[in-house]
Amino acid sequence: MILVSSCLAGIECRYDGKHSYIEKINKLVEENKAMIVCPELLGGFQTPREPAEIKGGTGEDVLNGDAVILTKSGEDVTDLYIKGAYKTLEIARQIQADTVILKENSPSCGSSNIYNGSFSGQKIAGNGITAALLKKEGFRVMSEHQLDEL
Repeated sequence: MILVSSCLAGIECRYDGKHSYIEKINKLVEENKAMIVCPELLGGFQTPREPAEIKGGTGEDVLNGDAVILTKSGEDVTDLYIKGAYKTLEIARQIQADTVILKENSPSCGSSNIYNGSFSGQKIAGNGITAALLKKEGFRVMSEHQLDEL
């Protein structure tokens, strides 16, 4: 079973109320080969919501308590992101996911790149908090840009 970010299957759950639909991912869901999950909604966020970025590091740093996740207006939303990451981990374990496909650049789901915390559109190499946790726990995590590796 594959676990995929809900927005990639067309669910309008991104911070801006939009989706990032990819036909190949939606087909996997329709064929019952993949299950959708949105770590941010699981953490307690609503859609739409204020954009957030990791300040002071990457998802690994957030898990270690060395970085925070802030909204553009400066609200610390780290706890909600942590809650969503752990709920996503529970689901990945329950369905015995062999692969997890997450939305790149997100403070939750980025698996190669995330925004740098300055809200300037600049990216850095690194994982979002959910991707970091799932990788730490041994799951194969990839972005939507790596679908040819399936």
